[in-house]
Amino acid sequence: MNKYLGHDSQAYGIEEHRLVGGKGDGLRLLQVRNGKGLDFTVSLDRCADISRLSYKGINMGYFSPCGYVAPTFYDDKEDGFLKSFTAGFLTTCGLRAVGAACEDEGEKLPLHGTIGNTPAETSYWEEKGGKLIIHAVMKDERIFSHKLVLRREIICSLETNELEIHDTIENRGDMDSPAMLMYHMNLGYPLLSENAILKVNSDEVVPRDPRAAEDLDTWNQMLPPQKQFAEQCYFHKFSKDGVALLYNPDVKVGLAIHFNPKNLTHFTQWKQMGERDYVLGLEPGNCHPNGRDKMREEGTLTVLKPGESVSYVVKVQMLDEM
Repeated sequence: MNKYLGHDSQAYGIEEHRLVGGKGDGLRLLQVRNGKGLDFTVSLDRCADISRLSYKGINMGYFSPCGYVAPTFYDDKEDGFLKSFTAGFLTTCGLRAVGAACEDEGEKLPLHGTIGNTPAETSYWEEKGGKLIIHAVMKDERIFSHKLVLRREIICSLETNELEIHDTIENRGDMDSPAMLMYHMNLGYPLLSENAILKVNSDEVVPRDPRAAEDLDTWNQMLPPQKQFAEQCYFHKFSKDGVALLYNPDVKVGLAIHFNPKNLTHFTQWKQMGERDYVLGLEPGNCHPNGRDKMREEGTLTVLKPGESVSYVVKVQMLDEM
């Protein structure tokens, strides 16, 4: 107990808000502060994803021109996802599809799946052991079809400037089901600029396509905003625990993403240096973004049997120096 405080929220805590007006009308948001410089927003109606992230008052994530968009406006046809792609610091992709819209085993699948536009069925938060812990449950279940549940915990330290995302996907149906997950983590200005330094401890970097291959030698170099920039994606391969960090000496802060490549087996770097579409995606996942059909063809698609579950952890650490 701090005798100087009348209420803990003078220093840290979680407050729930609702947006009013526009396409984001009614969205439930949790504003989280740890009292040491870390500040972020959890969008309960968008898979309990992290829409805003700042450190010491400096914005770390990317917010797309779409702004906040409630699930009411979600379009699940082909690339309709882009109409409501807020991006934010984290958009979760999955659970039945990630990446390109495609058809797999007779099922038409939209870009990046539907879970990122799914509201939490239940949610609550608690303070425990020097941490703020948010609990949320999202369901991707249909009659006569798949029944997947995503249970998420977002754990924010009150002692250090870091947070962890703990996810468990469970198959509660009576048939095998693909279970795809990609953490679409999006970094933006002013953390991201042409002076930002990107480091990834990967052993190999593979371009996704000929466009990415054009600049394979400079995959880690950021650019100033470019007119009509065509995106470049790179696939990173790891032999040890994965770490990807971006640090900007201009603002003297950075961010590091830690993950285990033994179960988050894929890591995609999305380099999009366009004007207003200026974002760097650092994206661990159990899949790549080429589509579920391609994952099945490669024999790398994660499939859960009835009653089976799989868990993942990603840690996000704020940096004051490299």
